[in-house]
Amino acid sequence: MRLHFTLSPNTKPVPFDYQHWLTGVFHKWLADNDLHDKISLYSLSWLDGSRRVVNRLEFPNGASWFVSFYEDEYVEKLVNGALSDPEMFCGMRVLQIRQQTTPDFGTKYKFKVASPVFAKGKTPANGKPPHHYLFNEPETDAILTATLIHKMDVANREADEVRFTGADKQVKVGFDREFANPKIKLVRIKDTDHKASICPIIVEGTPKAVRFAWNVGIGNSTGSCFGALA
Repeated sequence: MRLHFTLSPNTKPVPFDYQHWLTGVFHKWLADNDLHDKISLYSLSWLDGSRRVVNRLEFPNGASWFVSFYEDEYVEKLVNGALSDPEMFCGMRVLQIRQQTTPDFGTKYKFKVASPVFAKGKTPANGKPPHHYLFNEPETDAILTATLIHKMDVANREADEVRFTGADKQVKVGFDREFANPKIKLVRIKDTDHKASICPIIVEGTPKAVRFAWNVGIGNSTGSCFGALA
């Protein structure tokens, strides 16, 4: 399930690193929840409709934003929270919310990304920061695939039943290597830098697996505005 938010224009400058404010609003609307401590079976896009002005962003015509959930139980709570407290940040507020059910994409689909894809390696034993894998590294596709399969395992455990079978876990995730203009994006979240990729993603597997990817996003930190699929 996906919720599309239509937002009013900003009245104060929006910094480039606004993403943690989006996650803050998201958790404010959900109020008491355990999502902070769980693997994210949801994904948040970036704001769409920006115009860059010197060292800030402006949204003169407002913005659009979406949140996707695998677990529909959170949808009503998020909607109610947004309707009761529509104020977000920098003068932007919620004007409209539209629900979208998960489409059928078939067994192979190329998605655009609505937020950069972040793929983090394991933390080295020497204590150095983990490597951030990008679209131009051959290992990245395997990391993205493993992360999605891990989320399937989490969904199975939380439901205490087999929602995703071995056939679903044969899914393959990878960047579109034929895309002409991939980009590397350095994103700062609360003083921590993340190197991420802006490049279409191809998901191939069972229809259920492809739909799952559309909801939960691709890569790490999808609950912090990375890896949302459009």
